[in-house]
Amino acid sequence: MAKKGILLVNLGSPRSTAVKDVKEYLDEFLMDERVIDYRWIFRALLVRGIILNTRPAKSAEAYKTVWTDQGSPLIVITKKVQQKLQKLVDVPVEIGMRYAEPSIETGIQKLVDQGVSEIVLFPLYPQYAMSTTESVIEKAEEVRKKKFPKVRINYIQPFYHRDIYINCLADSIREKLPENFDALQFSYHGVPERHIYKTDPTKTCNLNDCCSRETNPSHQFCYRHQCFDTTKKVIEKLNLPIEKTIISFQSRLGKDKWMEPYTDETLETIPSKGVKNLAIVCPAFVSDCLETLEEISVEGKEQFLHSGGENFHYIPCLNDEDRWIEVVKTLCEEKLQQFYLL
Repeated sequence: MAKKGILLVNLGSPRSTAVKDVKEYLDEFLMDERVIDYRWIFRALLVRGIILNTRPAKSAEAYKTVWTDQGSPLIVITKKVQQKLQKLVDVPVEIGMRYAEPSIETGIQKLVDQGVSEIVLFPLYPQYAMSTTESVIEKAEEVRKKKFPKVRINYIQPFYHRDIYINCLADSIREKLPENFDALQFSYHGVPERHIYKTDPTKTCNLNDCCSRETNPSHQFCYRHQCFDTTKKVIEKLNLPIEKTIISFQSRLGKDKWMEPYTDETLETIPSKGVKNLAIVCPAFVSDCLETLEEISVEGKEQFLHSGGENFHYIPCLNDEDRWIEVVKTLCEEKLQQFYLL
């Protein structure tokens, strides 16, 4: 019987906070055609001709504010998840990053070196997006076909709507919510609106009216709908009135239209609408990283307080909480079981 293993895949991080390492990371990240989906020549002109000449130094300073003694928070946390999961399952568990090291290829190689030929690959993104889940799967398939043609890979699908995940996220938020707050803001990573249409093979998506529908053929591919659905299910579990919740999208890049409302603009306007005490959570991420620890917890806090807010409470990601490890274990075991049925 073929030996099985698990590969946990997260976004990735620079090797260090040195500008050259940040530049190398940003080059790989932003040159991904599923992140910036321009034709190669225009993407190269934008990334290598403009962005990489200005952004690495600024980003390096931002990384320094969140870097730990052990290294990048995202990679440190992912390793902790790996170690905890390994104690609960009887198959090898490795990690890989979509960008930089340890790469997806490195992770697969480590499993193959242990005799594994059937891999459950877990993209650690609750919602589906072209720039996250799709990019991971495409890269893994490219690596598999070139380097590991005899390896079989079973991919865990987005889990934004699964009860075990919703219960886990709601319980984690409930424990961390301050006693008094005016609103709970759900800040998801943004994507350009065109990505939503581009990833919809059903061609039934209309951002003006379909994301809040109960059903629509495009929902399994629509990141925006999945963010709305996660929020809806979590606030139901928390028994929060909808008027006490806010949904927004962060981290936009460039001048193209991204999904709205934007988190930064929201943080600047809600104090004038009576939201003085804010709790905020970032459910597009399962591990704290630059986008949560610096962009939201530092920059976002400054924006909110400067605009008249009084108390800003960032709720950490699931990280390596034991309840989250149990969710990861369950989802992995479901896919491992499918190998036996094939």
